[in-house]
Amino acid sequence: MNNDISKVLVTEQEIVQICKTLGGKITKDYQDKQPILIGLLKGCMPFMSDLSRQIDLKFDMAYMSVSSYHGGIASSGDVKIKMDLDISIKGRDVLIVEDIVDTANTIVTIVELFKHRGANSVKIVTLLDKPEGRLRPFEPEYVGRVIPKEFVVGYGLDYNEYYRNLPYVGVLKPEIYNH
Repeated sequence: MNNDISKVLVTEQEIVQICKTLGGKITKDYQDKQPILIGLLKGCMPFMSDLSRQIDLKFDMAYMSVSSYHGGIASSGDVKIKMDLDISIKGRDVLIVEDIVDTANTIVTIVELFKHRGANSVKIVTLLDKPEGRLRPFEPEYVGRVIPKEFVVGYGLDYNEYYRNLPYVGVLKPEIYNH
């Protein structure tokens, strides 16, 4: 798998530091609250796991499975909820944990849905932010790293379900997905 990567954008050590920094900020910002961390599957898993251990608060965790990619490398713009929450968010402070905010189609749709469901607040923590990819205006509240508009995999991010298990975030060689 490493041979399919043209360059590493975020190293394993940098990810550890990002999780510590973001976990500290979230701990401070939510110190008088009991937030619910909601991970958007599947890409959030490594980041949510590592980040949650850096948050020194009581919080709930829940997961949703949503998709706007459907196996390709570009967002379809059609957001599908594959698995909904199994917990009410009415009156709760919600922190959505994302691996990457790119087009913002998915995240804007989910934020609107959670507000409609009566969440007290909805904020986003993302490992990666790719503002050049935006199709909708959106700014996450907590950002680990801003990255250029390149196709990245690793640390939860995939191409056709592969590469999620890389311990770093790297740029996938175009010949891998342009065949």
